[in-house]
Amino acid sequence: MTDDVKAPPSLLADAAVPAVDETSPRTYSLLRRMRYVSTTFGSLYLVAVLLLTIPFIQTHTLYLNALRFPWFAKFDQPAFYGLAPGKTLNLQLNTSDHETLGAWFVFSDHWYRSQPFPPPATPSLESVQTAVQNRPTILFFHGNAATRAFHVRVAHYQAYSARLNVNVLAIDYRGYADSTGRPSEDGLALDARAAWDWLLSHGTKAEDILIVGHSLGTAVSARLAGDLSAEGSRYRGVVMMSPFSSIESVLNTYSILGLFPVMRPLTVIPRAPGLVAKALIHKFDTLDAFHRVTGPTLIAHSVNDMDIPDSHSDVLFDSIIEPHLAEIKRPSIRGNEWKDSDWEEFKNARAIRKDQRAALVQTLDIRNFGILENASLPDRKVSLLKALKGGHDRLGIQEGVQDVMRIMFDL
Repeated sequence: MTDDVKAPPSLLADAAVPAVDETSPRTYSLLRRMRYVSTTFGSLYLVAVLLLTIPFIQTHTLYLNALRFPWFAKFDQPAFYGLAPGKTLNLQLNTSDHETLGAWFVFSDHWYRSQPFPPPATPSLESVQTAVQNRPTILFFHGNAATRAFHVRVAHYQAYSARLNVNVLAIDYRGYADSTGRPSEDGLALDARAAWDWLLSHGTKAEDILIVGHSLGTAVSARLAGDLSAEGSRYRGVVMMSPFSSIESVLNTYSILGLFPVMRPLTVIPRAPGLVAKALIHKFDTLDAFHRVTGPTLIAHSVNDMDIPDSHSDVLFDSIIEPHLAEIKRPSIRGNEWKDSDWEEFKNARAIRKDQRAALVQTLDIRNFGILENASLPDRKVSLLKALKGGHDRLGIQEGVQDVMRIMFDL
């Protein structure tokens, strides 16, 4: 027999993990490149954030109205973009501050099929009054960038006018497409009001107008509906697709490609996020405007939205439910200051709130599509639809979303 010979621990460690010479030229060069890359990206990030505090850059980043897709669009020939010939009227609307807005009035299939074929290339303005008296009308406010002729937006008009069989008035805000002026928060509110007034002046009943907004257009929709509610005006309801609670909250929650939080690196700098928030000249406080709305409201969002997280819709919906629930005494930062009786009281209060919410909100699971929550409150009716698919831009052309709109607003 031979005796086992054990090597010293230090020799085993050296054998298992080869030593790395950080002073070697190769290792030093790699570390230097890594530092250079991280410094470059960090500098570019800070420059980008600082640029967003400049009003000119901030405005163009928010509205993206310089991106006029499709380029060189022929708005007087809507059939070029997939709409049926003779189904759409190209318009110029005037605002109260003397701007001119480009718009399309898309007739419902109900009206269109009653016309001889082939129809005239351009329907008459007089036909609008007949169309709006027979079918409801959607007043559509699009998001930022592009124009009313953009293919995704055209798909919305096609679906609403055919599947929902309603008329659609879609405008381009000031500074977009062939509209005059420059976009601003108050300016877009005036644009929305001009579109509303145009419908009324051409025979549309207020209760036959469904206000629909997408993305940036949800802030426009909420403000218009809130103003109308304050005036006591009637309207059929409001649909907010892919909404946000405010521009500041969008900035705080936005992630590039849904993976890289834009503002997260800035949080390592004390008070930096607050300074950026103060520099915002465009607020678009949808949450505040939403609380002034009294008409029936549908909030719709897709859970795979990579631009605006669906948590924004949760904030809007919960803000309406919250006042109807019992208050809860929240624990302090140092929860160990609470006695057992305090924690028991907190647990019971949460259970009560859960029961109260269940009594107020009816949840409907739509298999393979999403979840619909309907809240019937004493002062208003609000629904939240969470679709599994649709992303940010294609939510409104999901047939399931259109079905919810049809049922909720009796279309």
